[in-house]
Amino acid sequence: MTITEVADKSTIKKGFHALSDSIRIEVLDLLRTQELCVCELLEVLNISQSKLSFHLKTLKEAGLVRTRQEGRWIYYSLNLPQLVVLEQYLADFRRMTSLVPSRKCCD
Repeated sequence: MTITEVADKSTIKKGFHALSDSIRIEVLDLLRTQELCVCELLEVLNISQSKLSFHLKTLKEAGLVRTRQEGRWIYYSLNLPQLVVLEQYLADFRRMTSLVPSRKCCD
């Protein structure tokens, strides 16, 4: 059974869409080692709060980040299980390519 059969395809689609933007990839890179609040992300990324909020919402809707509220601050961290789903989805292609015979075209 492949991950596509287990995971909802819209979840996979949202995950790869979220990974299609350089700012969102940069956010994920910043969250690799620690949880960060919005103010810390703003400081490093040097973008407007509204722009960051849009990207964080996209990452959250894709399930790639988790949030935790402490007082008035929201802290973001990676949601590793969802990243594993995307990784496994791609790994399924690697495993399947050895099973699919090559086809000659346009001789």
